[in-house]
Amino acid sequence: MELRDTVAVVTGGCTGIGRATVLALADAGVRGVAASWTRSSDAADALVADAAGRGCDVLTAPADVTDDAAVRAFADGVLDRFGRVDVLVNNAGTTRAVPESDLDGLTDAIWHEVLDVNVVGAFRSTRAFAPALREASGAVVNVSSISAYRAGGSSIAYGVSKAAMVQLTRNLAGALAPDIRVNAVAPGTVATRWQTGLHGEEGFAERALAERETVPLRRTSGPEHVAQAVLGLLGMDMVTGETVIVDGGKHVRY
Repeated sequence: MELRDTVAVVTGGCTGIGRATVLALADAGVRGVAASWTRSSDAADALVADAAGRGCDVLTAPADVTDDAAVRAFADGVLDRFGRVDVLVNNAGTTRAVPESDLDGLTDAIWHEVLDVNVVGAFRSTRAFAPALREASGAVVNVSSISAYRAGGSSIAYGVSKAAMVQLTRNLAGALAPDIRVNAVAPGTVATRWQTGLHGEEGFAERALAERETVPLRRTSGPEHVAQAVLGLLGMDMVTGETVIVDGGKHVRY
């Protein structure tokens, strides 16, 4: 897939992995990107400015992926602005930190919220943009997690949601073929505010330092490394239904 002069959509695209992906797409020559957000209006403004410096027109809009009407309105707005959509990156996600052993703490409300954002939200977005993607013979990349493959992480609900996203990727790859390719990336630990929000600045620094001793590449991933994998999958014209782990090789030693 040649990215130059195409149009991309990145949900949750104004911070962390989403932001890095938008800027990587801009550097690859994408002419327009639509990035949705729910709480980051200042980050959205900063992203527009940074992308403009790379020659890319960025539309940012508040769009809650748990609200189907909002997702469809976002899709309509993107098509009004750019006239086409070639790429969709389902990056919007959420979690709640609940210790694995605290079964009572993992309430029904938390389950519904996490699954609604991480799994059904990705489905809603794909469904809304599917007609445009089909017309463009486009591609979808879902952002899953290493938590899809191993126990642990911020909560049981989060890991289950990300495992479901891997299966959603497979199912959508079949459902949308042959016109649209669907793949996923599964990051391990990534140095973003997501991690510092869960563990604090000092806590995350300590965890990352300890983890690097077990990671074959001896580095902590940055959001730009996940963005590299996203763009890599976009360029693989005969790959669909696959998930690429991005964790410096740690998973080979789990």
